[in-house]
Amino acid sequence: MFGTDFCIGFGTAVSRSVELIDALRTPAASHERIAVIELFGRNSGETALISGYVSGADRVLIAEVPFDLERLAALVVRDREENPLNYAVVLVSEGAHLIAQEPLESGPPDAYGHKRLGGIGELVSAGLQEITGIGTLSQRLAYLMRAGAPNSLDRMVAANFGTLAVQQLEAGKNGLMTAVQAGKYLTVPIETCISGVKRVRVDEFYDTGEYRPAVANLLGKPMFFC
Repeated sequence: MFGTDFCIGFGTAVSRSVELIDALRTPAASHERIAVIELFGRNSGETALISGYVSGADRVLIAEVPFDLERLAALVVRDREENPLNYAVVLVSEGAHLIAQEPLESGPPDAYGHKRLGGIGELVSAGLQEITGIGTLSQRLAYLMRAGAPNSLDRMVAANFGTLAVQQLEAGKNGLMTAVQAGKYLTVPIETCISGVKRVRVDEFYDTGEYRPAVANLLGKPMFFC
């Protein structure tokens, strides 16, 4: 969400994704396949980027950078060959799309005019299998990323946001959004959240040729690469 460095639910979504990615390594390795795992995120690849960075995924396709399937196939074949267990892991943000194509959408628009994103993971999985001849494992994490109890950081920030909101109301203030900026709790005008968008800083945190996180020169950079 624009206007805050940390949005409640984000930490849990990444934690849950990493757990599930780690778990899916077992069947991918036992069958020597290419695991293609699709994550929520709409038009931002931040969740996929950080989950891939933390879990050590071989390749990560993000919404901000269109990709070439043939190039991805060549990279993943190399990843699999270099892995002693003969498998590879590819993460796909639901908003990712092929070069010269639009993100995959389906269903009727919601109350905000947005159609459902998703299905790109299955497309990538089928395409990789056709190009490489290697079996693939396709998994769409979807709501599993949001399932279960929130992690400790999300619980703490949510509780503190609630406390801060009540304190502001008691002080006679309204029209504000609770936020975290530079590690501190504060409030910003409520319209801040729709005054901009947060996207991955591609030139600083992503290798567009290798389709993977590229984290360097961290001093002074934002905690969540966005």
